[in-house]
Amino acid sequence: MFLEDIIMPDGVLCNATARSKKHCLEILSELLVRSVPGIASESTFGCLNDRERLGCTGLNRGVAFPHCRVEGLNECHAALIKLSEPVEFDAADGEPVDIVFGMMLPTELNEEHHAAIKMITRILADEGLRSRLRSANSSNALFDALLNGSDLLAPNPARLAQSS
Repeated sequence: MFLEDIIMPDGVLCNATARSKKHCLEILSELLVRSVPGIASESTFGCLNDRERLGCTGLNRGVAFPHCRVEGLNECHAALIKLSEPVEFDAADGEPVDIVFGMMLPTELNEEHHAAIKMITRILADEGLRSRLRSANSSNALFDALLNGSDLLAPNPARLAQSS
């Protein structure tokens, strides 16, 4: 699975303003459902909130990875937000969060879904990538920084062919 298989350019928002963690999850749920007709942002928001009650999805160093299982999905869908001002996210390190990568997953997970979760947590731990994400000034630049900014990502052969 490649990152560009789960996140589309319209699922990326740069310099968003969120008043709180809850408001951030509301924005995230709206972004997540853009590529999935038939899934309501309200139900996705509810799933994200329920998941947060189980345990904080803050990954430390100002990054959070809210994710949840959503009825009616067959594959993963993701969104990325860079906040203009960090919000408190109850992260273990106590740092507020300004980079939020969200994911909706099917209710029944397979190996590919688990691999996607591992891939996301691995790339979000990359200090260089986090720095490039924070330097982005537009949603397009943020999307490009995500897809091209990590040495940990294997290049997608189809994407390489398109850029040649």
